[in-house]
Amino acid sequence: MLAILASVRAEAVRIPAGPVLLDGDYTQPAATRGVVLFAHGSGSSRHSPRNRYVATALNRVEFGTVLMDLLTADEDELDRRTGALRFDIALLAQRLTAAADWLAATSRAAPPPLFLFGASTGAAAALRCAADRPELVNGVVSRGGRPDLAAEALHAVRAPTLLIVGGNDPLVRDLNEQAAATISAGVEVVVIPGATHLFEEPGALDAVIDATIERLRRWQAT
Repeated sequence: MLAILASVRAEAVRIPAGPVLLDGDYTQPAATRGVVLFAHGSGSSRHSPRNRYVATALNRVEFGTVLMDLLTADEDELDRRTGALRFDIALLAQRLTAAADWLAATSRAAPPPLFLFGASTGAAAALRCAADRPELVNGVVSRGGRPDLAAEALHAVRAPTLLIVGGNDPLVRDLNEQAAATISAGVEVVVIPGATHLFEEPGALDAVIDATIERLRRWQAT
């Protein structure tokens, strides 16, 4: 269901990314503080229930959202059978960067502030996109992400970054803390007590939303 609120306009879009077109859902509140571009994790898509839950909460506080597939239907079928593309961070980042460029190009006036929200491997793609487009990206949020997979791009990230991890996800927590030491821009690691990797525990995803909204408002105001 795309029409979430009466004051929100939602549309299906096709985003050009090199030789392919990627399906997405673009939701715009009547008054927009900024736009959050989502990068889903490995094996997921724009239909991710957790990302859509986060996106709906952001729409309610006047942030537009773009939920998009980073793979075409044929690529997704191949990946489901072989797992060949879900860790191709260079490809995922290229697709996300193309979407950031598309958003900037399609804005009729000055484009609203752009933020990235990456989950799992999508966080690595978001950080690489931020490194490639410092003039476009105003902040990056990672939920249970793998920022370590962004590798050398971490040194080039200039956007403020929020790394959210579950308290009961020790391996990913360690990887995020190591990545935070590499990112030269302002970076915070927020640990959600009792949460595991998918933030399925009662209240865990709401805590992610609260932390995300607080930072987006702060970044949007600067």
